[in-house]
Amino acid sequence: MENRRDTAKAERRSRIIKAARDLIRETGDAGLSMRALAAKAGVSLATPYNLFGSKRAVLVAVLEDIKGFGTRFASFKSLDPLERILRAARLAVSYYESDPVFYRALWTSILAASASEERSAIFNQKRDSFWMKLLDDAVDEGLLLSDIDTAVLMRSLDYTFRSVMLHWVIAEIEIKDIQPSVGYGYALALRGAATTKGQQLMLKRLKVFQAQCPTLSAKSAGRLADAEMTA
Repeated sequence: MENRRDTAKAERRSRIIKAARDLIRETGDAGLSMRALAAKAGVSLATPYNLFGSKRAVLVAVLEDIKGFGTRFASFKSLDPLERILRAARLAVSYYESDPVFYRALWTSILAASASEERSAIFNQKRDSFWMKLLDDAVDEGLLLSDIDTAVLMRSLDYTFRSVMLHWVIAEIEIKDIQPSVGYGYALALRGAATTKGQQLMLKRLKVFQAQCPTLSAKSAGRLADAEMTA
């Protein structure tokens, strides 16, 4: 009897997570309505609250439902720590490439001024600990300067990532441009914080990302030219 209840509970939980992803795709909004979510999942209004507790918890579950990140990232363990940072970012973006409608809707909500609940779901302590471990490993292996505050560096990398996402959300870059844009920004920041050995590694990666990055559109180039003329 207990196993049957646990199975039914897990099945309802799975349906709610799938319904949440579908709703975000359909509405373009990560600020989920629990009533709409319950209707989409075919459960009572109380069920999402009983199983998750809050809208934020549902969103966290949706994001954590991504399968295989840990296993796929584990294949990079033989690489140097700086390269693992770049590979982690690349792996994260690969999920965006596989489901751009969902992730564009998610980031549209995250970038809204009122979306503190959505931001706290994606930028959480578990995520921060993952990235801090990668940066601290790079310090321990002599690739980042020992007096660099890795918490501040992590925040700077986050700013880079959010900036790229903003440009994607407002359609100034395409989905194919996210990987090299994030990679270039990360490699540039890491090179600035690196030891001589780390700088050499990141310079090689910078050149690769630079060749892949989108060039300025004619419209953007025109705006820059106008700005230079009036400066």
